[in-house]
Amino acid sequence: MKVAVYYNNKDVRVKEVPVPEINENEILVKVRASGICGSDVMEWYRIKKAPRVLGHEIAGDIVKVGEKVKKYKVGDRVFVSHHVPCNTCKYCLEGKHTLCNTLHSTNFDPGGFAEYIRVPEINVDRGVFLLPDEISYEEGVFIEPLACVIRGFRIAEIMPGQTILIIGSGITGLLQLKLAQARGATKVICVDVSEYRIKKAIEFGADLAMHASEDIPKKIKEINDGYLADVVIVSTGAPKAILQAIECIEKGGTLLLFAPVAPDVEVPIKMFDIWNKQIKIVSTYAGAPRDIMEAIEALKSKTIEVKDMITHRIGLEEIQKGFDLVAEAKESIKVVVVP
Repeated sequence: MKVAVYYNNKDVRVKEVPVPEINENEILVKVRASGICGSDVMEWYRIKKAPRVLGHEIAGDIVKVGEKVKKYKVGDRVFVSHHVPCNTCKYCLEGKHTLCNTLHSTNFDPGGFAEYIRVPEINVDRGVFLLPDEISYEEGVFIEPLACVIRGFRIAEIMPGQTILIIGSGITGLLQLKLAQARGATKVICVDVSEYRIKKAIEFGADLAMHASEDIPKKIKEINDGYLADVVIVSTGAPKAILQAIECIEKGGTLLLFAPVAPDVEVPIKMFDIWNKQIKIVSTYAGAPRDIMEAIEALKSKTIEVKDMITHRIGLEEIQKGFDLVAEAKESIKVVVVP
């Protein structure tokens, strides 16, 4: 079978490898669609484990089932989660599943940018979800990123009637825009450095979308009765965005750190501003099974529409082009690989 092996953002090689063998407790899935995530081109993070097959946003068909697997059958359309929790550790029992060590260490084999994946026993047990007929394979690649967004909203306790500012209008920021609208936000404001993404945010219904170089606090107040944003979500790894976010939060507001910065980056924050404005700061990572189930339901019911977010469809042989598009972040939103 063909796989795409990542060495760095500019070096993704398509190779031939054997189709994985499964044991009696595993399943084999034919990948029908696989999304390229912004984290796949986060080179400082990915290059440490290179070379490897990336890809964690997949939908496909079960083509082989181990003898002891009873929950699934050949022909089932599925979404498979690469990370799954143990459900028994301190973090899982506290409902903080994405802090679980097991969740951080599990994965399918070899990765989503492949024609087939082997799904290990633990993932079969709690990381395989039937894909409803209402969700296409291409829409299915949005389940994982939408689950991450749903978890972030839950952690930040986002409620109807709030004004939400999203800094960073890539695929995640635009999903956050759509979810905020679905959840009853009074106003949703988007910021980016890309004119293409700013236009997309307006197209998807943002009340205001603007360039990061503008006077963001002033613009927010102009359309929000003189108030700043109740919640600011940072969906870019640019350190300056964190400082900008603090300037844009209303007193008593919440800052959600969604996108990570590199480990060696330090951000000089004026702690008095945090204390004085009584700002709550929370962070989030990944999505737990409950978030995945919510994401599936949102896509099934069309509460969240995602077809309009797919800008490119490419074959596995063209995956370098896909990585270039996502890394350049110019005129693409979602790039879907069809092995």
